[in-house]
Amino acid sequence: MSTYVYGIARSSHPGLPEKIGGVGEPAQAVRVLTRGDLVALVSDAPDNLRPKRRDLLAHQNVLAEAGAGGAVLPMRFGGVSPDDDTVLSVLGEREAHYLERLDALDNKVEYNVKASHDEESVLHQVLADDPDLRALSEANRASGGGSYDQKLALGERVVAAVQQREARDAVLVQQALEATAADVKPGPESGGWLANISFLVDRDRSDAFVNAVDELKQANPHLVLTVNGPLPPYSFVESEG
Repeated sequence: MSTYVYGIARSSHPGLPEKIGGVGEPAQAVRVLTRGDLVALVSDAPDNLRPKRRDLLAHQNVLAEAGAGGAVLPMRFGGVSPDDDTVLSVLGEREAHYLERLDALDNKVEYNVKASHDEESVLHQVLADDPDLRALSEANRASGGGSYDQKLALGERVVAAVQQREARDAVLVQQALEATAADVKPGPESGGWLANISFLVDRDRSDAFVNAVDELKQANPHLVLTVNGPLPPYSFVESEG
C-alpha cells in the first residue's frame, strides 16, 4: 500500500501524535518512520484520495497536533509516496536540508495575505491623485458623459492609473508587513488579487503581525485585505537556494 506523508520532524521531537486518525474513511492510523535524526509522520494512503473537507481537516489536525510540540515541516495535502522504504530513503538523502529547514522554521507560523482594491474607493483615489485625469472626468460629466471617443480615452487612462496603483500597493503591503516577519514569499499571481504574499512569523510576534495588518487597513481604506493564519509554514518548507 502507498504511504501518505503529513510532515517531517526531528527524531527528538517530544510530542509526535502517533495513532491518531489521519486521512481516509475509516481514518488511517498515523505512525512514525525514523531515519537518523529525522522522522516522518505517515499513514497508509487510502485509495482514490480526494481533497474532501474531512480529509483536509484530518491532514491539518495531524500537523497541528505535531506542531504544538515542536518544529514540523508540513507537507501539502495529497503527498503520497510509493511505500515506507521510499520515504525513509528520502529522509536519508535530504537529511541535511530538512534539518536546516527545521531550524529555520522552529517556533514559526505562516500568514497568507491577499490584497485587492475596493473599486469605488480606488477610483476616487486615482482621480484625487491625478489633477489632469480628474479634470478630464469632470469635463466629460459636464458634457453629458462625453462622446464615445472621450469616454474611451477616459476609460483607458483610468485603467492605466488603477494598474499603476495596484503595482504600488503591492509593494506597500509587503513593506508594511515584512518588518514583523522573519521571511516573505510571494504566492502565485492571480487576476483577482494585486498581492498574494505569505509571511513567516515568529509565534511570539503573531499579535504584532495582526496589529500591523489592522494598521495597514486603517491607513489605506481603498485596500481590501484577506488574512489566513496562523498556518503551518507550507510556503517555507523549501529554501530559496
